[in-house]
Amino acid sequence: MANLEEKIKMILANDWEECCSQDELLNLFSNKSQPVFLDRFEPSGKITLAQGVVKAINVKKMIAAGCEVKVWMADVFAQLNNKLGGDMNKIKVVGKYFVEVFKALGVNMEDEKFKLLWASEELLPPKESGSRLNEYWPLVLNIARANTVSGVERCIRRMGLCEHDELNASHVVYIIMQCADIFFLEADICQTGMDQTEVNVLAREYCEKIERKNKPVTLSHHVISALQQGQEKKNDPSSFIFMDDEEADVNVKIKKAYCPPIVVNENPCLEYIRFIIFPWFNEFVVERGEENGGNKTFISYEELISDYESGRLHPGDLKPALTKAINKILQPVREHFKKDATVRDLLKRVKSYKVTKDLPMEKIPAASDIESLSVDSEDHELSSELLSNGLNEMSIEERKFNTVRSIGEECIKVDELKNLLKMKPEPIAYDGFEPSGRMHVAQGILKAINVNKLTSADCKVKIWVADWFAQLNNKLGGDLSKIQTVGEYFVEIWKALGMKLEEGKVEFLLSSEAINTRSNEYWPLVLDIARKNTLSRIIKCCQIMGRSDKDQLTAAQIFYPCMQCADIFFLKADICQLGMDQRKVNVLAREYCLKIKRKNKPIILSHHMIPGLQQGQEKMSKSDPSSAIYMEDEEESVNMKIQKAHCPPNVVSGNPCLEYIKYIIFPWFSEFRISRSQNDDNRIYHSFKALGADYESGEVQPSDLKHALSKALNQILQPVRDHFENDQDAKNLLARVKSYQVTR
Repeated sequence: MANLEEKIKMILANDWEECCSQDELLNLFSNKSQPVFLDRFEPSGKITLAQGVVKAINVKKMIAAGCEVKVWMADVFAQLNNKLGGDMNKIKVVGKYFVEVFKALGVNMEDEKFKLLWASEELLPPKESGSRLNEYWPLVLNIARANTVSGVERCIRRMGLCEHDELNASHVVYIIMQCADIFFLEADICQTGMDQTEVNVLAREYCEKIERKNKPVTLSHHVISALQQGQEKKNDPSSFIFMDDEEADVNVKIKKAYCPPIVVNENPCLEYIRFIIFPWFNEFVVERGEENGGNKTFISYEELISDYESGRLHPGDLKPALTKAINKILQPVREHFKKDATVRDLLKRVKSYKVTKDLPMEKIPAASDIESLSVDSEDHELSSELLSNGLNEMSIEERKFNTVRSIGEECIKVDELKNLLKMKPEPIAYDGFEPSGRMHVAQGILKAINVNKLTSADCKVKIWVADWFAQLNNKLGGDLSKIQTVGEYFVEIWKALGMKLEEGKVEFLLSSEAINTRSNEYWPLVLDIARKNTLSRIIKCCQIMGRSDKDQLTAAQIFYPCMQCADIFFLKADICQLGMDQRKVNVLAREYCLKIKRKNKPIILSHHMIPGLQQGQEKMSKSDPSSAIYMEDEEESVNMKIQKAHCPPNVVSGNPCLEYIKYIIFPWFSEFRISRSQNDDNRIYHSFKALGADYESGEVQPSDLKHALSKALNQILQPVRDHFENDQDAKNLLARVKSYQVTR
């Protein structure tokens, strides 16, 4: 068995272009008897000589040095990178072909120190038993939270993209996942090409962010140049030697290869000798006539370079020697694929595959699918007349449609909604919330109203408690335990408000639990959505998280819209019932249906966003207590906030007090009562239109309106206060939530 010095010498003899760092490598082997060495392979087509031989050399040397070697067959990543058109069956065939090449090159696949791991089996297994998905995906999301999009973009070049290429969301996801692999596979040493070294740097930086002492040691090998000057593309057969090339192919390619006399730098023939031939044979043999210096065996690359630079070794002699050496390496591989019919068929299939780069994203014209149908207040406001008389006079189908339709300020599309309610006895409506602090009345009351409407129209409502999403968005400092506590608090409020939960038509689903339970369904869907959308398209959805500045976006906020879009299909939702601020991601889901040619698209019902109480506040803010009424606010607090609220006389549009009345009070009570302080004249309004007309004319003054609004809100909130006062568990829950500091 090799001693420490011999092990380090053996590893460093591989002529790594970069080692980060030698001191850490020495320390690792001093303290760990069997370090874990990680190499990766993305199955994407024919295998170059450099890919096959260099990996085989490294694996053999690292096993000899006492490492446990893990080779990560990154089939999921090939699909994410849209290799072979994203066809997983083809990608797996290429992976199996790689295994056969490895065997033919003499890698002992049965060695106890060698492990071949397929990403699809580890990350997306058909069954959950025995898998570590509960570790992997939270790790991915944590790394995403810790890195900005711009920070991740610096790694993108390793995927073969140029600066002018449009990035897909999948490119960001890819890098984050590749970083996570290092920790998931418990790698001590990561081996990649110099074109991929940035992702290993990202992993080391992540260690610093989480204050992890032991960083992965990175070994980066040289990326061998294409044989023709200026060529870079793997799908050009003349660019590289491939593992399946016949002897004649190798002879022609090397004969035509760029190999200027005396020039060493960027000479591909010399690179092949340095990084493939010397590590494989430990020598390079040149056969030539006596008139040209005679046969010579070079035992070091430095000796070879000395002769080549001086002109003592000519390309005319070097090329035949290189050709002979390459064919000697490849001959066992050729024989392996000729003698076994099964592997011969494998090679035939791989040769038939066309290498693909990223598919261009489909341009989905907004006007073709996004037909905005704004709610007409006269037709859709919830007057008592509509509820008591109008609905009673309608057919069951009309009643169901009008009840559901009344929820949305916008419906995409009305005809689809009518057809759904007609054809499906119990449509699934999806609603969700991100537990991130105290609940304001719009979240509490409006959601209770909407859910009760949906269940009354025979819909089944799935409410997505988006704890992982709150963590992704760094709410409550990303503390999942606090986030889940807030989720429990929200559910308690809806119970106290009278959300109809008794009939089993409402189901609360904790996203972290539901996703972990069916990871094999969920994550492939997320990855496919990321693959089929450009990064710029996903960034357009980021306002659903209250983010819009690209420079400040974390990679997590690229995952967020892809995941929220996936939720719709994961939950089998027919109707998406969310706020207008989240319509973009729902539209993304409809666009995705077009891309995958799915006929039934989710129907979007986007409810109105109630503004904050102070002038200029477009929406309620949990970080500004004066901007909203909270569900557990005491009577005095409600009175004070409404008294200070922006409510200009004679102005209806943009008046937050009138919006509270229109979207909360009327739907709850079907009326609005005002006790006029001037002449003790009590008025009952049954429609917002009538109230708005009187307010605009000055018939109703802000002081009277505010007093009536405070009274109505307190009447709704009193049962909630009573619940949190009288139920000790609920009381403790509220105390914990109030102690949490809201973070953005």
